[in-house]
Amino acid sequence: MLRIHFTVEDLARLRMASTLGPVTESVFALDLFGRGGGAGPNEWRRSVRERMNGDAGAVERLARERRPLDELLDLVSRSPSRTRSRPDIQVASTVLAFCQAAVLPYWGRVRGYLELERETFGRITIAHGVECLLDTLHPKLVWNPPVLEVPHDSDRDVYLDGSGLLLSPSFFLQVKHCLFLDREQETGMPALVVSVPWTPAVLTDLVAEPVSDDEALGALVGHTRAAAMQALMDSCTTGTLSERLGISLAGASKHATVLRKAGLITTARNRNTALHTLTSLGMALLRGEGNVAPQRN
Repeated sequence: MLRIHFTVEDLARLRMASTLGPVTESVFALDLFGRGGGAGPNEWRRSVRERMNGDAGAVERLARERRPLDELLDLVSRSPSRTRSRPDIQVASTVLAFCQAAVLPYWGRVRGYLELERETFGRITIAHGVECLLDTLHPKLVWNPPVLEVPHDSDRDVYLDGSGLLLSPSFFLQVKHCLFLDREQETGMPALVVSVPWTPAVLTDLVAEPVSDDEALGALVGHTRAAAMQALMDSCTTGTLSERLGISLAGASKHATVLRKAGLITTARNRNTALHTLTSLGMALLRGEGNVAPQRN
């Protein structure tokens, strides 16, 4: 059992996100992909295999490994400079290829579904308060003020100590139900992800009409950053990138930083000039290739 200890300050700093993003959902979807059962999930699995052009072997092998979800999330979010081994790079590339086939084609509808769930969280909080939200957040959770008890593989106490907590629903986190993260990548806050209920018919409807590769790339990195990747088909400096996108120099630098941390571009510096270039992974994503080759150090 995991016991999350709240202070008054933590309750005041409680935040709600509609999703932690398509890559995080892909890690959860990988767990669901590796397990059988259900007409909706089976139809989705068939769709994923078709979109991967019969090259789903690496995904199926990774799914069978049943890696801890928090460890897999850390590995996928880690930048290449953070001591990635070649096997780790291959795993991260496999997850991103899976993301393209299993989550991004349906991301608009999945995100809409999760945004409705966050609105429900918000209405409960406004009408009845934060403690009522924690008490009704998920059937597997138990609120014993000031402690939230979460099913966990090990016995552990977490003291938030004023850092607050980020709550996020998840569509594909169906096997584990709830997942606690010590540090969410974007906000740096501790995070609790909870599954949202759906019937097999919901998943069947979601896979009925996938979106184009351009829309999928925009969902993964954001439309401005997708445009930045297009602009970087020819390597350029930050100043040139800002001109190509029609945004400020500071804005171009910020987008380049995010893409670099994701391993999609590299940056070579010479005094005050930074030259940005797409990595092999970035090029593969831009081209919409389902089989993403691992990057070389």
